[in-house]
Amino acid sequence: MAVRGWGRSVATATGIAAGAGAAQLGLGYGLGIVAWLPSVDGGGEASWVASLAWATWITATSVVIGAVVADRLAPSPPNSELSAGADPDRTPDSLLTASLWRLALAAAAAIGGMLTVALIAVPARSATRADTFSPQTIAAGYAMVGAVVGLLMAIWAVASRAAAANAIATVGWLWLLAVVAVIDSVVSGTGLTSAQLGVWQITADSEQYWFRNIYLPGAALSLGSAFIIGAVSAWPAARDARRRVGAAISGGVGPVLIAAAYFLAAPRLVGPRAEQLSAHLLAPYAVIAGLAGSVLVTAIAQRLEMSRRQPASGTDRDHDGASATDAPATGGSADGRDDATGSAEGRDAPVPEQPTSGQVADPPARGTASVTGGGRPAPTTPDGS
Repeated sequence: MAVRGWGRSVATATGIAAGAGAAQLGLGYGLGIVAWLPSVDGGGEASWVASLAWATWITATSVVIGAVVADRLAPSPPNSELSAGADPDRTPDSLLTASLWRLALAAAAAIGGMLTVALIAVPARSATRADTFSPQTIAAGYAMVGAVVGLLMAIWAVASRAAAANAIATVGWLWLLAVVAVIDSVVSGTGLTSAQLGVWQITADSEQYWFRNIYLPGAALSLGSAFIIGAVSAWPAARDARRRVGAAISGGVGPVLIAAAYFLAAPRLVGPRAEQLSAHLLAPYAVIAGLAGSVLVTAIAQRLEMSRRQPASGTDRDHDGASATDAPATGGSADGRDDATGSAEGRDAPVPEQPTSGQVADPPARGTASVTGGGRPAPTTPDGS
């Protein structure tokens, strides 16, 4: 049954990754976001670099989506956040079993993500270039590298729910941003143009919005979104002390995928347009911003937990102190000594009955002291009676 369950999950990961890649490429081709144009001018070169970045990123995110969704759909997956403590709902049989589970899902999703290689290579034949006779081979190679990057990120995302949430939220945000950028270009009269990965030039060209090679509105949008997504996606896991380590580092998953796509597309920063160059330079700082957001909410969650525990501890200490102070003293002896032996003797000693009105108390036994005589011995007769 376990092998059959694993087989279904592996098949699910492969199918979902393939479907996610095909859906994203269909959206990109339909809106003109991904366009393999002949390199006859600067626009064709910029479109080539942008399409390579999109191809790498789409393949990588498809692998992550396939592995994460298959893990969530599994009836009883042997997986938990072992680095941050065991999940009570999903406790693995062993560390080896959980590791094999993650690797199997990631590998299956990577196989499914390879479908995007064909969907990228075939249209890329129209991108005639002077530096190569086979642009489709280069585009397919970028997609395969994206599958490898996605495999590594998928292992992380399956192990940490916060990392998975960050990756999915980043995918949704970037596609929303790309659609808005395309709509803006259509409204402005430019038409369907190749949108940049995570870039939207909000303002018109003006030097006041630029600081050297950094587009300031784009920097605020990129860094701010990475910070917010990192904080929001990490908050549910940060409230659980067992998942706090995974939550703290989860903010870097989505930005790392973007940075890897940009670095692979233009490692020498030759060919991108001004806004593309700004996005390339900002990608590493977006990783830092995402980590800052997840680390911040993790620290806040830990501080709130400590503040909730502190009043309860103080109340316990006050209760213990009051109990110790109000406890009655026992075992006091006539000579001022207070020991357990004296207390025990005092409790075990019989108490003589007091005479009532009209009754005469029995005389004490010979040789004993009278209790009612203030501790003085009773008088004796000359004959000792």
